[in-house]
Amino acid sequence: MSASDVMPDRLPERAKRDRVAAEGACACGAVRLEIVTPAVWAWHDHSAASRKAQGCAYATYVGSWKSKFRIVSGEAHVTRYHDAEQGAVRSFCARCGTPLTYERPRAPQMVNIPRALFSGRTGREPRYHMYLSEAADWTYLGEPLAPLKDYPGVMRERPRKKKQRPEGMF
Repeated sequence: MSASDVMPDRLPERAKRDRVAAEGACACGAVRLEIVTPAVWAWHDHSAASRKAQGCAYATYVGSWKSKFRIVSGEAHVTRYHDAEQGAVRSFCARCGTPLTYERPRAPQMVNIPRALFSGRTGREPRYHMYLSEAADWTYLGEPLAPLKDYPGVMRERPRKKKQRPEGMF
């Protein structure tokens, strides 16, 4: 299956008529893509597979129908990785390594795009958290933050207080 089978060059006529597009791009700008808004859904994925593929605590995706998604330019820079164990397909920019899409066998008509690729609104805000049971133990979970002295714009978590053991225990 070629990238053009999954990422059509042309949108259907109905989508062209009614479309308001959200545009996105990889870090180097070689690959530009768009979806017709609103996106179908958006979520935060805490799975170990997405954490490794994205290189962060969790990935935030926007889901779109494949029929409302297209690569605008740079398709020659798109490379794909097929995860045989999960059946998922992930695509990346071969030039800068930016993750571009995530396709799952459970939803063959959908394509999931990292939310960070879009500079503007996509019509959906991420309100769902998936695979929280796989979240890394170092993931920030909303603990109170305080400014780091002498480093403007840097916030830190306050150290957790160790519970004191009562006298006479061990």
